[in-house]
Amino acid sequence: MALGLLWLGLVLLGTLQTQAQDSTPNLIPTPPLHRVPLQPDFQNELFQGKWYVLGLAGKEIHKEKHSQLKMYTITYELNEDNSYNVTFVLPWIQRCDHWITTFLPSFQPGQFNLGNIERYPGIQSYTAQVVATDYNQVALIFFKKAYKNQELFMVTLYGRTKELTHELKENFISFAKALGLTDDHIIFPIPNDECIYK
Repeated sequence: MALGLLWLGLVLLGTLQTQAQDSTPNLIPTPPLHRVPLQPDFQNELFQGKWYVLGLAGKEIHKEKHSQLKMYTITYELNEDNSYNVTFVLPWIQRCDHWITTFLPSFQPGQFNLGNIERYPGIQSYTAQVVATDYNQVALIFFKKAYKNQELFMVTLYGRTKELTHELKENFISFAKALGLTDDHIIFPIPNDECIYK
């Protein structure tokens, strides 16, 4: 089912790939949110919990620079107002780096805005949108931010386990490329046990 959801997103993004191919390779356009699929009937309670980051793709991701990135976790804790406390735990230079932020619900279920945005200098807006999820195995999240008058985006592949199947990897690559990204903008963090269970 999870793979079917990802493929649905690919079909809906087919026109974006055509647009990206017509543009200059160095200027990857950021798709508008209304053109990116949104998980239908999003269920807040089912989405919460720990996710492993299995794949990353985006305008600021560069395979050469980020190829040694280790796998990390993101935990979503649902609040009464349907916002999430989001905890990131990353292995970073001989230590585990923890940071927490808040995602506030937007006008559409499955879409969230960064809370306390004034704490992040230069960021004018930051939106997270759940493209597809089966809640039990995988999720595909689209992030869009306006930073110092530039629009940037990233797509993240989450898994409930550290396992990344070949089929899921290929589907993620296809999805990223449908957004106009190239192989140089797609990475798969290295599985590890550092900071994962802390």
